Amino acid sequence: ITLLPVALCILTLLPHTLLGKPAEEDNAGSSALLQRVKRGWVWNQFFVLEEYTGLEPLYIGKLHSDMDKGDGSIKYILTGEGAGTTFTIDDSTGDIHAIQRLDREVKAQYVLRAQARNRLTDRPLEPESEFIVKIQDINDNEPKFLDGPYQASVPEMSKIGTSVIQLTASDADDPTYGNSARVVYSILEGQPYFSVDAKTGVVRVSLADMDRETRENYTVVIQAKDMGGQLGGLAGTTTVNITLSDVNDNPPMFDQRLYQMSVPESVPVGSVVGRIWAKDRDTGVNAEMKYSIIDGDGRDTFDIITDPTNLFGIITVKRPLNFESKPSYTLKVEGANTHLDPAFRHRGPFKDVTIVHVSVEDVDEPPQFDLPSYYIELPEDAEIGTVVKTVSARDPDAANNTVRYSIERSSDPEKYFYIEITSGSLMTVRSLDREQIGWHNITVLAMEMNNPTQIASVSVAVKVLDVNDNPPSLTHYLEAYVCENAKAGQLIQTVTAVDPDEPMGGQHFYYSLAPEAANNPNFTLRDNQDNTAWILTRRGGWSQQDQTVFYLPIFISDGEQPVQTSTSTLTIRVCSCNQEGNVMSCNAEAYSLPASLSRGALIAILACIFVLLVMILLMLSLRTHRKKPYLCDEEENVHENIVRYDDEGGGEEDTEAFDIAAMWNPREAHHHLGKMRQDMLPEIESLSRYVPQVCVMGGGGDSNVHGYVLAKLLEADMDPCAPPYDSLQTYAYEGEGSIAESLSSLQSGTSNTDHEYDYLNDWGPRFKKLAEMYGDESEATFGKIF
Repeated sequence: ITLLPVALCILTLLPHTLLGKPAEEDNAGSSALLQRVKRGWVWNQFFVLEEYTGLEPLYIGKLHSDMDKGDGSIKYILTGEGAGTTFTIDDSTGDIHAIQRLDREVKAQYVLRAQARNRLTDRPLEPESEFIVKIQDINDNEPKFLDGPYQASVPEMSKIGTSVIQLTASDADDPTYGNSARVVYSILEGQPYFSVDAKTGVVRVSLADMDRETRENYTVVIQAKDMGGQLGGLAGTTTVNITLSDVNDNPPMFDQRLYQMSVPESVPVGSVVGRIWAKDRDTGVNAEMKYSIIDGDGRDTFDIITDPTNLFGIITVKRPLNFESKPSYTLKVEGANTHLDPAFRHRGPFKDVTIVHVSVEDVDEPPQFDLPSYYIELPEDAEIGTVVKTVSARDPDAANNTVRYSIERSSDPEKYFYIEITSGSLMTVRSLDREQIGWHNITVLAMEMNNPTQIASVSVAVKVLDVNDNPPSLTHYLEAYVCENAKAGQLIQTVTAVDPDEPMGGQHFYYSLAPEAANNPNFTLRDNQDNTAWILTRRGGWSQQDQTVFYLPIFISDGEQPVQTSTSTLTIRVCSCNQEGNVMSCNAEAYSLPASLSRGALIAILACIFVLLVMILLMLSLRTHRKKPYLCDEEENVHENIVRYDDEGGGEEDTEAFDIAAMWNPREAHHHLGKMRQDMLPEIESLSRYVPQVCVMGGGGDSNVHGYVLAKLLEADMDPCAPPYDSLQTYAYEGEGSIAESLSSLQSGTSNTDHEYDYLNDWGPRFKKLAEMYGDESEATFGKIF
């Protein structure tokens, strides 16, 4: 085997006769003609096996020129693909070696160029020639499934030989050389369910009637082996996951032969009672169902529909239920597949039947009236206490509880009706008047005695029928006029009457003059028999000088029983008219004046009235200001008010405090007892400044203070503008900085003996007067008054 590469790769160089001069002898110049020289190479392709694993470089072949004398004067040069990297050449011998591992699957051939040159001059001895090194294939690549693993499906119950999927394996080896790329397929896993075609790779069903409901998924392992499957060939495998798709080969079946359901009798129509399910081992559309009620005494009371998944049957209420009427129902329900497969009809029928028993549960229901609503007609002259209607309601439950009746107050706010609580008799309790209320819509309530929460209601419509109980009367035409130039027999007014009653045959009024005016010499009345009457003059020669107003009583009666009559008075004025009969003026000023006033005149009158009112308000305001008292002299602002100080005294250090010594030297103050004065100002600096001198000249000591008090009292009594009260200033605790502590008498004892005032002499000249006043018992009384 080792000799084969050498034998295939020997390059034989045969000598040839060279035509023309050698290149190294040709130095004749540029004018010498070049002649074609016959090539001295004999070429064959080089073949070398791939994947050489030896330690030494792989010998490929040898280059030799017939000009090589073996003296080393010729140098061989190798260029082209892989020269120097993959292939090397011995420049002396021409031996070519591969210095790298060759792989045909990477590169199948290399194109190289060789040339022989003079070693000394480096001149080419022969033209450059091209040769090819081909890499010979060996079986070094196993077959590969490029798209694996694979997913495939096949319908269940498929016949033997049904194609599932075709697999193709690729081999990178040369398919033109030997059997390296000839692939054979076989199955390693998945028997006996599936098989594979050895040449084409088609996977087929090999077992009949495979059932998805028994087993749905299969894993098949396929092998691809080259060398035609012979020993020593390389192999590759892949996995095929095969799923059996569903077909409708299983009929549905209810999991119960009898379903028990219950529903309250009070549920509304459309309520769900329950659901049933005919199970189908198939899936998808093959398991979709359609349900129907095919028999039973509840076919008209219940209905069945299919849910959105088309799997379950939903039983619903079709009509109202009543436990007392029928406590249970039986339904025969059928469930059938909607998508059938003709290939499997022999496995049918694809439907099933079950029985559904529905029990109606008793519920405490509200009472039920014998009618859904009541309509009553009642004359408006019905007497109080008349029984209008007797409503009836009963408890539909088996207990049949007692029912009590009442009227919903909001439906009869005026309380025209009353219902007897036990019998349900509806009667009137007030007089009816169709002209005020023509309809009464009453709501009657029925309540169970034992369960007040169970209440039912019913509407009672009462129509009040008309009775001729209202007399007719004239419309608003109660005043007319007659022109002074009117002649006898002239129409001056057409009168009509109105009646709030509405008789069945329509209104019909009769007119005539009242008995006291039957022989009226001025006017007469003509009944037109169409519910109107004319007022005509009986004479001419009318004059405002003679009489300006006439009163004409008119008697009116209607045509219904009992006949209603009334007398209305028509006022007729005598007026001056133009030739066309239009009124120019009448005797009554109020009657004609408004017609002559224009809009501008009315606006002017209103403006004058407004100006007058404004002037009156200004005069009243000025008069009020004159009555307010003004003080010409600031000293009149003094009376017995004592100012309240909010700040606390500073004790002995306070030099701005109240100086009581000023009261012993009051200055003259001019005052007038009869003068008006204002109330006190917010603050008064010192009372002693305003003490009249005349009142304190009588003496000193205690008499001065006493005279001052009497003078102020007299002034207040004589002053009519003084406030009717006395202002008393209460002093509480004053300052903690003074050694005298508080001057208030509120904290004093009950008698003067509890106090010692001798210490006042030690407080300085400011307290000298106090010491003199309180130093002996004779002055204690005046001290307390102060």
